Amino acid sequence: MEIDKAIQESNDQSLKTKYNSAIFVIQRTLSLYPIEEVAFSFNGGKDSTVLLHLLRAGYYLHQVDCGHVNGDLSNYVSRFPLRTIYFESPSVFPEINSFTYETASNYGVQLDILRQDFKSGLEVLLKNKPTRAIFLGVRVGDPTAAGQEIFSPSSPGWPAFMRVNPILDWSYRDVWAFLLTCKVQYCSLYDQGYTSIGSVNDTTPNALLCINDSVGGKEKFRPAYMLTDGRLERAGRARKLSLPNAISNDVKSRESNIITASIVGVGDEFLSGSVKDQLGPSLCRKLHSIGWTVSRIAVIQSDVDSVADEVKRQKSTSDMVFLYGGVGLLHSDVSIAGVAKAFGVCLAPNEEFKQHLTHLYGEKCTRDVNEMAQLPEGITELLQHKKLHVPLIEVSQPLSKLSFEFPDIYIGCYRISRTGPLTITFEGKDEKMVEAAMEAVSKTLSSH
Repeated sequence: MEIDKAIQESNDQSLKTKYNSAIFVIQRTLSLYPIEEVAFSFNGGKDSTVLLHLLRAGYYLHQVDCGHVNGDLSNYVSRFPLRTIYFESPSVFPEINSFTYETASNYGVQLDILRQDFKSGLEVLLKNKPTRAIFLGVRVGDPTAAGQEIFSPSSPGWPAFMRVNPILDWSYRDVWAFLLTCKVQYCSLYDQGYTSIGSVNDTTPNALLCINDSVGGKEKFRPAYMLTDGRLERAGRARKLSLPNAISNDVKSRESNIITASIVGVGDEFLSGSVKDQLGPSLCRKLHSIGWTVSRIAVIQSDVDSVADEVKRQKSTSDMVFLYGGVGLLHSDVSIAGVAKAFGVCLAPNEEFKQHLTHLYGEKCTRDVNEMAQLPEGITELLQHKKLHVPLIEVSQPLSKLSFEFPDIYIGCYRISRTGPLTITFEGKDEKMVEAAMEAVSKTLSSH
């Protein structure tokens, strides 16, 4: 199987880690659902092209594990087994259409072509062909990714199905590393300077890749994989609201010179009474001592939508919003994603923060630095305090992995102080499942 072979022969350890995690998610999904009830949404873009080839590899490896085929990966060729959905739109680039149909022909992909909007099309499709899970090429930097996890039920008001996001934690760099390492074909627009492709009405080549042709005076562009800062992936996409207006708190002329602040604490451990909130009152006292007024202090649950709603509410009335808790790498650490959603921006690896983390941890870091350095897009200044650190890097990956192995069990994790002991909590209605989750966590952490 050429994809698996290319990755295993690569020296890119970060890419191998992302690949193995994605394959695990795919195999897990194929174990949970009959293949007749699983679909794949393909749109011809770079992310879904990556997912297509991951699914090809994942399906084959699943077949090997089940004993349906032998273990020779070298010359495996087969018709793509998953029902594949393609939403064809009048505003789609002709190159995307051509690439989609050519790819379908090359890999034996049977397309279900829909010409309605995404929601209406799914309603019709799922009514005629019962589907319990759909693979999506959503990444954490996408506008639709806020609040999603690797396994996420569809939103209220939508047809009921499980959204499966194997490349949710992949960065722009990871996508291109995969495509170039595996030497698979992608849409030709990416070689013309397009870095993120929507419709013909809202997409242009990324100006950061522009090359001035001194002879003809025409604009030329370097290919998308040469964009060095993945945070600027969507620079060629039109925005409904310009970034400065979206990020900044509307500057209003105030009769008073007193600065008002709001404080938001995030953590289920606060709401359950397991931990006494000490930082909120301490911050109130500090702000009062320098002449600020605190207009509100709130403690909310660890939920992306709750964080986004509270931040939006407070930023409309306060000069500054302070937020603490829920910042880290676990599935329950949702504050950063909530802030991004509140401002209507994406999450993307921050290069300055990435360099800081690399310097801070070096070879001791067991997590992918691109994933650790995800921050809301548009940050122009990052203050790096000497005590700034990202805790739990040794246990975050196994705990996050176990969280979707036990989807009905809430696995919480917190420290009362920065250097204090780590507390892991388990909540669920099924006592046997809670005990199984506790045993799995105990075994997993004892091996780290």
